[in-house]
Amino acid sequence: MKRKVCVVVTARPSYARIRSALYALSQRDDVELQIVLTASALLERYGRIEKVVEADGFDVAWKIQSIVEGESLLSSAKSTAIGLSETATAFYNLEPDVVVSIADRFETIATAIAAAYMNIPLAHIQGGEVTGSIDDRVRHAVTKLADLHLVASKGAAKRVISMDEHPDSVFVTGCPSVDIAHEAMGSPQLPDDFFDRFGGVGPNFDVKKDYIVVMQHPVTTEYEDAYMQAEETIKAIAVLDIPALWFWPNVDAGSDATSKAIRVFRERNMLPKVHFFRNVPPEDFIRILINSKGIVGNSSVAIRECAYLGVPAVNIGSRQTARERGANVIDVAHKAEDIVAAVNTHLKHGKYANDTLYGDGTAGEQIAEVLATTPLLLKHERL
Repeated sequence: MKRKVCVVVTARPSYARIRSALYALSQRDDVELQIVLTASALLERYGRIEKVVEADGFDVAWKIQSIVEGESLLSSAKSTAIGLSETATAFYNLEPDVVVSIADRFETIATAIAAAYMNIPLAHIQGGEVTGSIDDRVRHAVTKLADLHLVASKGAAKRVISMDEHPDSVFVTGCPSVDIAHEAMGSPQLPDDFFDRFGGVGPNFDVKKDYIVVMQHPVTTEYEDAYMQAEETIKAIAVLDIPALWFWPNVDAGSDATSKAIRVFRERNMLPKVHFFRNVPPEDFIRILINSKGIVGNSSVAIRECAYLGVPAVNIGSRQTARERGANVIDVAHKAEDIVAAVNTHLKHGKYANDTLYGDGTAGEQIAEVLATTPLLLKHERL
């Protein structure tokens, strides 16, 4: 009998971090893959990666609308509650043998709680990491609810085991998003019809020449400062006067303020060389990074994929404070002058050496093998 593996995808980063494993699972004769889409994965303004998932050839088993409007702490809490209730319904109907929860967002803990209370073995991707934000509490809570741990680095594995998780339940697989980076390096060219293909708003420019990437999300524990923090980044990009591709923020508390800052400065024509996107397919986003002069903001992609790619990264603020990082990262505060100085340092340095801190490009196959063949023991059964 095939093992039913249910993967819950909550947002565009979640899909990028699991896609190679989905491919590997879908090709196995001993697995029935069930994909559940929920939260911002279904929202148009956050890229609606439902379209991307289906275009990649995957069937979606269940869809859950769970996001409460507001992008505040209250709406995050209420969205989690709706997600928990509706995810439990999905699991009841799909009857999976194992559920996969990805990373550390607020939607993720709803998946974990539902599976744990329904006695469904839970596998957690990317546990054991530390960032210094509210995500740590979510991530570690999911770790304590999970029965299998598929971690991205040796340091993460040590941390999970130090949390009193059984060593036999911990597997160092690397990060699946690095698999996409590995594949994209084989064909890094951007299409000639770049802007026509990917849309977005703002001026077009020659992507074969110098440009940078910007991706900044609000920090949940600092959401009241989101406008100011975005403003400092915007000022820096304006001073640098380099063409930029800017990607819209996640659906977190404070994202309305981040988006407002972008719109205000854009309407004042203070970002005349910036083109804005909601989302592009994962492999094309990696190609954008490969061909860029660097990335600015606070996304984990700057720490993970960019370490493997050797792409210079300016990490702003506290969102990634304690995450393991490579030599490609310069950390700065939310100050325009510091951001400008760091970008200029990177521009002088250029690309960095490849770093396999978060994997070597084979994570998807490793994760699929663990999910398909490892005995599915609940946590108490390992004691």
